[in-house]
Amino acid sequence: MRETFELPLLGVKVIDFGQYIAGPAVGMMLGDLGATVVHIDPPSGPKWHSPANAVLNRNKLMLTLDLKTDEGLAQARQLILESDIVIEGFRPGKMAEMGLDLVALRKERPQLITLSIPGFASNDENRRELRAYESIVAASSGVFTDMGLNRVLMGINPSFSPLPLPSAYGAMLAGSSVVFALQARENTGLGDAIEVPLAAAVMEGLCYNSIDIENLPERYLTQREVEIQRRRVEGIPMNMDYESLQELLDPFYRSYMCKDGRMFYVVCPSHKHHAKRCLQVLGLYDELLEEGLTEEEDTYLPSSQWTSDTSLGVYPMPKHWADRIAEKMKVAFLLRTSKEWQKIFGKRGIPGAPQRWLQEWIHDDHAETTGLMIEVDDPTYGKMIQPGPIVWLEECGELMLQPKAPQPIEFEGALKKLKAIKTKLPSINNVDEKSGWLDGIKVLDLCNVIAGPHSACYLARFGAEVIKLDSASPLYDSWNTVIYGMSQMVGKRSILADISKGTGREVFEKLVRSVDVIVWNATDTQIKKMGLDTEGLKALNPDAIFCKLDCFSGVRKGPSSDFIGYDDVVQASTGIMLRCGGAMDTPEEHAHVGTIDVMCGFGGAMSIGVALYQKYRTGRIGRGRTSLVANSALLQIPYCYDFEKRGLFNEPSGRETNGHDELTRFYYTSSGNYLLLNAYEVDVKNFENVEDLQGFSELDKNDRAAFLSNTFQKAPAHDWVERLQAADIAAVVCADINALRAEYSRTADGTSGTDNGSYSFSIYEDHPSGHTVTQLDPYAIRPSNSVIYALPRPEKFGQSTRQIMLELGYSEADIDASIASGDLSDSWSQEFLPS
Repeated sequence: MRETFELPLLGVKVIDFGQYIAGPAVGMMLGDLGATVVHIDPPSGPKWHSPANAVLNRNKLMLTLDLKTDEGLAQARQLILESDIVIEGFRPGKMAEMGLDLVALRKERPQLITLSIPGFASNDENRRELRAYESIVAASSGVFTDMGLNRVLMGINPSFSPLPLPSAYGAMLAGSSVVFALQARENTGLGDAIEVPLAAAVMEGLCYNSIDIENLPERYLTQREVEIQRRRVEGIPMNMDYESLQELLDPFYRSYMCKDGRMFYVVCPSHKHHAKRCLQVLGLYDELLEEGLTEEEDTYLPSSQWTSDTSLGVYPMPKHWADRIAEKMKVAFLLRTSKEWQKIFGKRGIPGAPQRWLQEWIHDDHAETTGLMIEVDDPTYGKMIQPGPIVWLEECGELMLQPKAPQPIEFEGALKKLKAIKTKLPSINNVDEKSGWLDGIKVLDLCNVIAGPHSACYLARFGAEVIKLDSASPLYDSWNTVIYGMSQMVGKRSILADISKGTGREVFEKLVRSVDVIVWNATDTQIKKMGLDTEGLKALNPDAIFCKLDCFSGVRKGPSSDFIGYDDVVQASTGIMLRCGGAMDTPEEHAHVGTIDVMCGFGGAMSIGVALYQKYRTGRIGRGRTSLVANSALLQIPYCYDFEKRGLFNEPSGRETNGHDELTRFYYTSSGNYLLLNAYEVDVKNFENVEDLQGFSELDKNDRAAFLSNTFQKAPAHDWVERLQAADIAAVVCADINALRAEYSRTADGTSGTDNGSYSFSIYEDHPSGHTVTQLDPYAIRPSNSVIYALPRPEKFGQSTRQIMLELGYSEADIDASIASGDLSDSWSQEFLPS
């Protein structure tokens, strides 16, 4: 039996002033990992009244302080000066206004790490003072507008989502930044002041949606994108119905009805073997080959050089093939239940999953067995099912499965607990010399698709040196490698090798011996086979940290732990697709590419930071873990729990949802666009101070929506926003991601974008792909004492194969021979982006 170590953040002291989700979620994750967390609420209690607080505040000491009094401020200062980390989520400058100047407090305690999570950046003059509620940040950042191709074609635009994307991304980015600063402090003795604006965080989470590649080859345009272009050119309205839209989907990227009346989501469009295996288990493969379906030997050739107009395992497919294959798959799926298909797909290594509601997922056997859902005795709600750890280390995950409920404490007790924990740090050095938190850390990235590669790419902005190792011949189509690589290959060097044999295996082992961190989104069987399980890695490199990201893992092994899958599989499994679609027969993916993938990447990076901190503190070598399904819990945290008296799971869902209620929803205006109003009962009296809204506070609640709908159509959106904001009512015009990119883009200037407010893009006219590419900057994490590096554009896959081989001691002749044998490769294609 493996030895269980103590929790890695034991001895770390945290003061959590956070409210709502982002700040408390960071405190929750640090507390789950062993930190002592004191959460501070005002005398009136938490700002957000939700059972989710029981989850977000577990493992915390709950203290009430009145920061409007001298005594409360003095007590808060004492606690801060005994802590390692302070978390706050107020508007920029608010803490100092209240009398808690974190800049001054850091001068008294230079080892202090302060984390600010405002809605908008402190250097965003236009927005920094807004009441930055979740929906306000989302609407300002283009989350609700053009939210996916389906919604555009249906004419549902903007489209409301109740999922707290800004806070979820913000929490993962902020949590990882804190542990990076913590591990860097072990070398410098110096803390840091970090800002993570939620607007920047959600933009980073959606970076795969905001990228623009000029003159993208037609082979990468999906049927839905072609249809949108056609309708815009010909002036045809966007009015497609759900059923018609399904026939524009790729056959390997859609839901199918099963024998039990439940839909099954298939996600296997871009892998060399997945689509073939899918057709084989459905009994359709041989039949389709006879009808002329082809598998091109080299799909990285220009499509004009293919022997056919399609290839199995390439996305997207031409419509005539997509229609033919989908019709056959519809019939085949009706032969079995969704549960049968789940087992068949899982055991054959094919990504797919039945559509389920969140309530079903919370009570799922796999979720319970693995610790993805855990039972906590809560003093308010009794036996409560809560999400398990989001980030953990393999060696101590078991210790994280029995968190304590929030525990009330008085000031003297909290101070005593903090004073009892002594922190030993090296003497402070190089105060004036800025460096990256991960300078000198070497990373080997073995990952594919989005979550894993994005995790390693994220490490690079803090100074990590990343080598990306891919197979000598590609397993995925160029959509998944080159196009996704525009975002997640930045800052990396690329080598191509067959690591299963010969020189490729030898090079792999040399690389493993040369790095500090290895990241891989592989199954345990693959990991063990390649010698990267705990014992195998000890033999190769006993000091290396290994991080595993996957689809279904929790702390413990469960029936689906080894099933492979992508973001969409988890959206189906955990109820996100049914929430978005609204019914079992109309599921829809949450429309943004990599919704959970990118979060999971940040979570993997956080586990690496935790393992590095543990290594520096104790010498123990940890193995970082997270999974897509673990991260999905944070994305649904307002609803992801159950207890005896919870009531119906009837939160906002479906395509027609336009908000939470009449005070928080979209309203159409005379300018032809929408504003997003976000108000609460406490704000109703303020409506009397808004021109043309007098009398609103006296209306019956049932009459409010009609009154506002009619009145808001009498003036342009921008006018209403100005009037409402002047009355201290939160409202914004729904922004568009494309418009944000156009407004906040500049020619790439070698800077990271952290000085550019809440939104920042760079235009790369000399992009190595040969296309002009505009994409988001690495700008959401903003430390005061450390460097965020602007990273070089992605290499062509294999570009560094020869150089890395030379560095490993191979001669030019050795390299030529290895490439000739197929053990290694220095390119997958002649073109950077195959046309």
